[in-house]
Amino acid sequence: MATIGVLAVGGALEASAAATGTVKTAGDPLNVRRAPTTSATAVRTVASGTAVTIDCQIEGSSVAGTYGTGTLWDYVPALGGYISDTYVYTGRDERIAPDCGVGSGSGQCAGACAAEGQYRSSDSHFLVYDTNSDGYSAVVAYWLKGGAGPFYVWNSGGEGTKVDKAVTVAHGSWVFYKVCVANYTTGKPDLKSCSDGLTDFAA
Repeated sequence: MATIGVLAVGGALEASAAATGTVKTAGDPLNVRRAPTTSATAVRTVASGTAVTIDCQIEGSSVAGTYGTGTLWDYVPALGGYISDTYVYTGRDERIAPDCGVGSGSGQCAGACAAEGQYRSSDSHFLVYDTNSDGYSAVVAYWLKGGAGPFYVWNSGGEGTKVDKAVTVAHGSWVFYKVCVANYTTGKPDLKSCSDGLTDFAA
């Protein structure tokens, strides 16, 4: 059985061994999404029957899948994104991987907007995507340990573009960020439709 949003007692699990599962659908390929929500861009698909290695798990949007309805998503590095755990057979009812953290942070602006962002902890880069023409630039606003910020990473290139920018975050330190849309400015922008805040760490 798949895990369906059941948390382990005491919070995150220890990442002592790789968690594995098998994608099970009615036959159609499953979308792999950039963020753990059904409205995020599908970066690729994965066939039913494919074995996957799950790095971590995170709560996201609700999905009705092969193994019921749930809000748990699995981050699969080999696929470059997230899949709904309701389509993954793990042989266990409980959560099988630790909470997503270092290197797996990603978000999408809230509502009918087109910004998606990721923090890549291995080399401290923000990737900012503009997925549709909505009249705004995509922007990540971020803060550093101690509250310094906000700083901004802009993507004003238009629909279908990506910006990959290195940012200075001390080794082992945290970065807090939101994915928003706004009109580009060199001053303080009027941020709109921001995602919930995410925290990640520089590896």
